[in-house]
Amino acid sequence: MNEEEKYMWRCIQLAKNGANHTFPNPMVGAVIVCDGKIIGEGYHIRYGEAHAEVNAIRSVKDHTLLERSTLYVSLEPCSHYGKTPPCSDLIIQNKIPYVVIGCEDPFYRVDGRGIRKLKEVGCNVKVGVLEKECRQLIRRFITVNQHQRPYITLKWAESADGFIDFYRDNGRPVILSTPLTGMLAHKRRADSEAILVGTRTALLDNPSLNVRNWIGKNPIRVVIDKDLSLPPTLNLFDGKIPTLVFTFATEFPDLPATDFITLHAQKNFPIQIIRELYRRGIRSVLVEGGTVLLQSFIKEGLWDEIFIEKSLKKLGCGVKAPEINTKNHEVHEQPFKTTIRHYTSD
Repeated sequence: MNEEEKYMWRCIQLAKNGANHTFPNPMVGAVIVCDGKIIGEGYHIRYGEAHAEVNAIRSVKDHTLLERSTLYVSLEPCSHYGKTPPCSDLIIQNKIPYVVIGCEDPFYRVDGRGIRKLKEVGCNVKVGVLEKECRQLIRRFITVNQHQRPYITLKWAESADGFIDFYRDNGRPVILSTPLTGMLAHKRRADSEAILVGTRTALLDNPSLNVRNWIGKNPIRVVIDKDLSLPPTLNLFDGKIPTLVFTFATEFPDLPATDFITLHAQKNFPIQIIRELYRRGIRSVLVEGGTVLLQSFIKEGLWDEIFIEKSLKKLGCGVKAPEINTKNHEVHEQPFKTTIRHYTSD
């Protein structure tokens, strides 16, 4: 690893401190180096507040050093007025002569303009240091801006013999998750703006779909109920968290904090759902089941990450787990597609 990569890795480390707080902005980290030493660091802490470059510059005790320093930043400095002034202007005002950038900003109001602005005043700019890693860091932001849809995560737990759920004679489900993986599942909920389940999961599991075992904001609850057959007594309709119901019906009951969206029966319903969530400003969604719903998203190639909790328990019967097949989809157009399998013996 060379010097530039070393400092860019530090930018990535810093950026991750802003996880779950920067939306709809991306996570960004910045480091300022003078004479081979770090003299300033910063990251984008929270949406609406100062960007990484601003915080890094503010952290420098002797600003006279900036005129012979190098600024490392994981994402192209912004060039427009939003919640804050352009970072590229601040860099120019402080006469920082060298800027090393991890990757370009895909947001249409930036998209290379920040780089051009710096070069136009004679700043020495280098782009693409640890580019793959920097793009991976902001993969949700890139997906939203390039594909105009939410970042989609699929998640399920399955038995060693490939079943996703099984209910005993007493009506209780067999638990495949452990306390640890259950906690991690709630972390993924906290990482998402919406959580989606199908009718069967809502009816049999009666989930609350909230964040209980992790610190974070509850996602918006989304459920498919094509015939409005789900009873209003379910936890989904307790009014504690906003809930969206996708249905084929056109007349709806009056339930607290619940909106109903009518699906077109002749059109692809996963695409309809994703488009409506995007229209409502939802930029990430976690799909937790069941099999039919998960398989419909896999069939359409509508996913970015899949998390599979693989238990060593064998059930012998039940509902078969979804099957992943990417043969019919151009994976190179969605380079962040990732499948993670976590094995547990409990």
